[in-house]
Amino acid sequence: MTTLIFGHKSPDTDSTGSPLIWEWFLNHTGGDAKAVLLGAPNTEAAFVADRWGFAQPDVIDTLADGQDCVIVDTNNPAELLDNINAANVTAIIDHHKLVGGLETAGPIDITIRPLACTATIMHDLMGEHAAHMPEGIKGLMLSCILSDTLEFRSPTTTETDKALAETLAADLGIDIGMYASEMFAAKSDVSAFSDAELLRMDSKEYAVGDTKFRVSVLETTAPQMVLDRKESLMASMTDVAAEDGVDQVLLFVVDILNEQATMLIPNDLTKGVAEASFGASVSGDTVVLPGIMSRKKQIIPNLKTA
Repeated sequence: MTTLIFGHKSPDTDSTGSPLIWEWFLNHTGGDAKAVLLGAPNTEAAFVADRWGFAQPDVIDTLADGQDCVIVDTNNPAELLDNINAANVTAIIDHHKLVGGLETAGPIDITIRPLACTATIMHDLMGEHAAHMPEGIKGLMLSCILSDTLEFRSPTTTETDKALAETLAADLGIDIGMYASEMFAAKSDVSAFSDAELLRMDSKEYAVGDTKFRVSVLETTAPQMVLDRKESLMASMTDVAAEDGVDQVLLFVVDILNEQATMLIPNDLTKGVAEASFGASVSGDTVVLPGIMSRKKQIIPNLKTA
């Protein structure tokens, strides 16, 4: 049976590139593996795949019972397909906190490490086989690291991630600053997406007590392109929340270059969240949060309701 490899829904660069990286490794070492996605990749991820010569993996919306699979870049059942516990999960490779809720038929390999990027973990797990990575796989790995670290600006960045990225860039003859700018430009062009698509594009569900949130982050070098749509985005939050079974959508527009986030404040609930979580003083329908760059390390761990 072919082993399917996939990351979380609303796939970003790491959740698109890492399945392709691990597909190469498993097949290189005698396996039978195929990378797939649980949704359309964002614009940066699509750019990266094309840049390094990869076709977009197939998008799946269900798994057959007993299907062999490897989960990467998440261990949260809420970010996976509904019938994930009926599949045969054989491994998890991740860099997020352990959530719980996944069930497996037997013991599996689990690697969760406090690094900025799943691809960095994969490089270490490959051991001596990493020396055989073709150019395209190296390019994907570099791209995943630059995306997840926001070119080393994110507080999630570790020296391990940075050192590997610099080594890969040197091997490929890539200028990190120039290439990262290309990636972020691709990520920043959101003109073709509806408000609902933007709110779901890079989002995770998270509960604070009995209140369920969809926590959406848009990382961009052109924040005004998103903020110019703030009225329609805030109007769409109600419908998206109702359709997704959450109480509120929280949207953070991360300005990569100025290293800050702007949070949209459509109502008293979001105002209370901003003030309780980040010590912000809110007087309008947006609030700037200096230094806030990472959902994983700075936003979700601090979320509180008023």
